[in-house]
Amino acid sequence: MRRTSPGLLAVLALLGVGLGYLVDHLLTASGRATFTPSLLLPVLLLLIAGASLGVAWPVRHSVRSGIRIDPFRALRAATLARASSLLGAIMAGLGAGLLVFLLTRPIDPPVGSTVAMLALIGSAIILVIAALVAEQFCTLPKDPDDSEPRDRAPEPGRGH
Repeated sequence: MRRTSPGLLAVLALLGVGLGYLVDHLLTASGRATFTPSLLLPVLLLLIAGASLGVAWPVRHSVRSGIRIDPFRALRAATLARASSLLGAIMAGLGAGLLVFLLTRPIDPPVGSTVAMLALIGSAIILVIAALVAEQFCTLPKDPDDSEPRDRAPEPGRGH
């Protein structure tokens, strides 16, 4: 499994910015109030960050201590970490897009909305960082069998 690339995270964050800005623009154009995320969303993102690190920590511990670990457990932890980093990038972009829309309006934005957007952006960035660290924790050492070149010559006694 390849690691999450910074380019992919940047593209997802930019798409999130565009989506957040577009959502607020469409809501305002239709005469509705702008979207303000709940203050529980940043808490949820921080809980996901903690869970991602918590699942990856035993993998890191077993790799450092030399204990053999089930590779599927490491793969599940790495998959959770990757999904968390992608979610964090999207949510950071979404929060930034919502905030940009609020700040470009001719009226001053409500303090509660601004705080909610900043909390969303901050917790999403923490989620991305924690998920990338968790993904690093799930890096397993190479298996000694993988370093040997494989002979592609046919075995004696086998026909083609």
